[in-house]
Amino acid sequence: MSASYETEVVIAGGGLAAIATAHELLTHGMRVLMIEKGPRETWGGLARESFGGVHMIGTPHQKRMKIDDSPELALRDWLACAQFGDNDHWPLEWAKFYCENSIEYIFEYLDGNGVEFLPIVNWPERGLTTTYNTVPRWHIALGTGSEIIACAIAGLERHPGRERLEVLFEHEVSGFDITDGRATGVYGKRMDNGEEFRVTAEHVVIASGGICGGDLSKVRANWYADWGEPPEHLLNGSHIYADGMLHDRAAEVGARLTHLDKQWHYAAGVHHPAKRKPNDGLSLVPPRSALWVNALGQRIRTPWPLIPYSDTRHLVDSIVRQPGKYSWQVLNWKIAIKELAVSGGAYMTAFRDKKKVRILLDALFGNKALIRRLIDECPDDIVVADNLRDLVAGMNERNLYGLQTDYDTLASEIDYFDRMIRRGPKYHNDDQLRWIANFRKYPGDRLRTCNFQPIDDPKARPLIAIREFILTRKSLGGIQTDLGGRVLNTEGKAIPGLYAVGESAGFGGGGIHGIGSLEGTFLGGCVLTGRATARYIAKGA
Repeated sequence: MSASYETEVVIAGGGLAAIATAHELLTHGMRVLMIEKGPRETWGGLARESFGGVHMIGTPHQKRMKIDDSPELALRDWLACAQFGDNDHWPLEWAKFYCENSIEYIFEYLDGNGVEFLPIVNWPERGLTTTYNTVPRWHIALGTGSEIIACAIAGLERHPGRERLEVLFEHEVSGFDITDGRATGVYGKRMDNGEEFRVTAEHVVIASGGICGGDLSKVRANWYADWGEPPEHLLNGSHIYADGMLHDRAAEVGARLTHLDKQWHYAAGVHHPAKRKPNDGLSLVPPRSALWVNALGQRIRTPWPLIPYSDTRHLVDSIVRQPGKYSWQVLNWKIAIKELAVSGGAYMTAFRDKKKVRILLDALFGNKALIRRLIDECPDDIVVADNLRDLVAGMNERNLYGLQTDYDTLASEIDYFDRMIRRGPKYHNDDQLRWIANFRKYPGDRLRTCNFQPIDDPKARPLIAIREFILTRKSLGGIQTDLGGRVLNTEGKAIPGLYAVGESAGFGGGGIHGIGSLEGTFLGGCVLTGRATARYIAKGA
């Protein structure tokens, strides 16, 4: 037995890109069927679990802080980070479109649906040897990603055209129907009983996410060649359904897949205590004042020490070249409560629950509850000790592949760093300390960055060591699209009736980010591509 549906537009997926697409289509009077593989309570996908940072240019928040930004400056920074190749026509066009239209397409949508952003604009991805974000552009939603999704869904539910939207939960789209070269629908099965279904539609939108979840097999198969072999131990920080199945089905009907080896991973992943999926990972926001060392206890220099918040791709690139392809951060309690955070609302509860006073108190006096929770819930990856010798012993109990941290090596690295701090700022001849000084000049970072805190300081103990793995997150490549969101075939021509949005489309053009990302462009790219594609569909209809 099978079920049949008919609609104007069918959307395969239920994440932020799908929701933004549906909202815009309803505004233009169209009938929409959204098909989501997961249950209603997880509607919104990976965006629901994110910290909720959005990259935008020329916002009221920037103007209030007297941040002088412009689409021209933003594009210059984007190109410096992306390093587009000669054949990256559509990624470049989408990058231009993002920088020129983030207010209309992203800010106005989120603001109009009730998303409130923190008053201070944050400033990640400043660049290490090349300037990336010249000015702060990372707008953090009060309530994190879960609030963005809640507001987006509420916007759908109260939309005047809500009766024209149908949502099927726990249904998997398995493939596309093509008639005379045109996409005319989708087919699939129910997740609970395997019952088949088929949808006939005038337009088909792929919004199924990327390839960085699932069983990680596609991540490994498309690993960036310059990084050598992928780490034996990878953590999964993506969505369990981001398995790339619809990428494969799209390719089978002629779609061009590009840049699948361009992946956005994080360097500071620990094992998620919830163990919701194989290799489940929790993404830490690494402390700036910690020493980043390899499994042997050597400070990682390439030739610069690793600097969080400067160039995430450089962090990953550096760590996959170390013994065992994982790392340790060594710090103390004082640094941890001031600087250590988690990328997601489940642990950053003050942000998630919109407790503004608690956010301020944690910034002023340290988030002790978070650090205690991490220590209690992640004992396999976090070592706590009152002295360095016991700390090293704990690290060696957790080291992999026969690697061992040498006490004398690590002690020497810490002693050198601490002595330089104690000599005073005029003698800080270390790039990490120079970066800390720079971070502390900006109000958004000053409260979250220690004032040159030594590691082995008796007044700041206990000592803490965190074992960190590469954690998968986002696909920067995907199905190639033009500025109308139309899926392009291998000859560069549009496949009639077939579209892709969000991560499925590499956030625009099959790779809007090129080789890197300026942070916050993932959530922003989902909204941007969803609304732009919906407008194109509606205009044609």
